Amino acid sequence: MYVPPAFHEKDLSAVHRAMREARLVQLVTAGPDGLVATPMPMLLAAEEGEQGVLYGHMARANPHWRMTVTGDALAIFMGPDAYVSPSWYPGKQRDGKVVPTWNYVAVHAYGPVEFFDDAERLLRIVSGLTDLHESTREAPWSVSDAPPDYVASMLRGIVGIRLPIARIDAKRKMSQNRNEDDRAGVKAGLQASDDPMDRAVAALIPK
Repeated sequence: MYVPPAFHEKDLSAVHRAMREARLVQLVTAGPDGLVATPMPMLLAAEEGEQGVLYGHMARANPHWRMTVTGDALAIFMGPDAYVSPSWYPGKQRDGKVVPTWNYVAVHAYGPVEFFDDAERLLRIVSGLTDLHESTREAPWSVSDAPPDYVASMLRGIVGIRLPIARIDAKRKMSQNRNEDDRAGVKAGLQASDDPMDRAVAALIPK
């Protein structure tokens, strides 16, 4: 990922927060037959290793996990994003020298990927993912709410994924390269939108 200095997010805690807030991840690997990608939620264990370890799972029927992997795998996390209209820049009224762009948060995490089917490890992953995404519900559902034999049968249908993070490219493009007036114009334009994603981006634009 191309990351100009103005948009480079170097704070690992902020990067980890962006990864946790991303709801769906694209796991990409390369092999003899080319690139393969599988969308999935992933769990970040920030305390493992220098930059954290990612865990997830995919269907056993998915041929992705059986394919030979060349080099590192790539996990793509996308945060809030929004179209930025040139009409929001005050400079448009002066000389018209403005163009559209896009604001967004993106994290690319690279590392060697491991696939496994150990039931105990799989149970920890599915329980962790469930607890994470059920935590905001009034009456959270837990994996232990399902019959043990049913859970065991479901675990036999998936394959676990472990990806120790070796390298991270993190980008927070939020109009940092524009002047204060332009940033204020973009923030106001996005705040006025009916789209919750636009308003989420507005909250990330610096003053």
